[in-house]
Amino acid sequence: MAVNRLGMVVHQARPTAVAAARTARAWAAARGIACFELDVWRGDQPRRSAQEESEAAGHPDLIVTFGGDGTFLRGARLAARNGAAALGVNVGRVGFLTEISVDQVEDALNAVHEGRATIEERMLLTLRASRPLEMPEGMEALLRYGRGPVPPPPKVRPGRGGPEEAGWGIPLDVNAVNDVVFEKLARDRQAGLGVYVSAQLLASYSADAIIVATPTGSTAYSFAAGGPVVSPYLDAVVFTPVAPHIAFDRTVVAAVDEPVAVRVLPTSGQVAVSLDGQLRGVLNPGDWVAAYRAPVRLRLVRLAPTQFYHRLRDRFRLADSPATDTAPPFYRPSSPIPPDLAHLRLPPVPDDPPEPEPDGPC
Repeated sequence: MAVNRLGMVVHQARPTAVAAARTARAWAAARGIACFELDVWRGDQPRRSAQEESEAAGHPDLIVTFGGDGTFLRGARLAARNGAAALGVNVGRVGFLTEISVDQVEDALNAVHEGRATIEERMLLTLRASRPLEMPEGMEALLRYGRGPVPPPPKVRPGRGGPEEAGWGIPLDVNAVNDVVFEKLARDRQAGLGVYVSAQLLASYSADAIIVATPTGSTAYSFAAGGPVVSPYLDAVVFTPVAPHIAFDRTVVAAVDEPVAVRVLPTSGQVAVSLDGQLRGVLNPGDWVAAYRAPVRLRLVRLAPTQFYHRLRDRFRLADSPATDTAPPFYRPSSPIPPDLAHLRLPPVPDDPPEPEPDGPC
């Protein structure tokens, strides 16, 4: 894809990120490509919605993030809202979602601009709710301690919510890359939450939180709470309770056409709703929110085929059992793929494939 307008989301507190962004800005200037910095706030200015950010930047077709996974999530939501591709430059500690290091910025931009990169799509979540999400007075001042302003509550999707949709909830103009989290607001009061899968009550929980995650987000908060690793190539809705006072504390992986809805029960305290780690509203008893697959998808720039399980092993520092022999780090025959395996997702042939073992004694 040729790059016509470049957007950047930069972690301003990290000098390495700022320097890498200067490299991208110089690359764009040398080619006459318009370049804009997104999701920037100063002083007491409020943050803008994803739609407002995209319009102010003239709808860029590529958004590059410079920071860790949190910065990438900021840029990814902007990209998905605008149909742009997203590329992450890792300046963080984990970098599970980001694609390249700071010394690869110029080469990566050349690859995208010259059509040598590929686009990988990921599922997102969107919401319907019993009412528009709101932030209680004074909540933002508390959350801003040591940080920038929180994003505004999501707006209602335009052209929706007419009388014919009565009872189905208000469609919110918002997307989540990783997860939607419903958590107790007061430390001394549990969240009482009824969870519905495909409009059927699964269970009522008294818990610290309920996580509804995408496959991409399965390796984030859901994973930390004991949830499974779900391949990002799968479309599914992953529901994980956090510290529930109930014997059934397992994760449920629902099909992509099975929405997961959470209702705040009458005995519950207030419940905070966060998307990708950012608070977006507070629910009262009787309110409900449903999460389901968004109509848009995240378009990730990949310079090479993603080796998800290699990245999983590397980033989480998975250790082998001491009771086993050391397994080879890679298994992929260098011979042509048989026809009955041609449809499978397989890693590329390694640069230096191992020598085949002899069929018999030498």
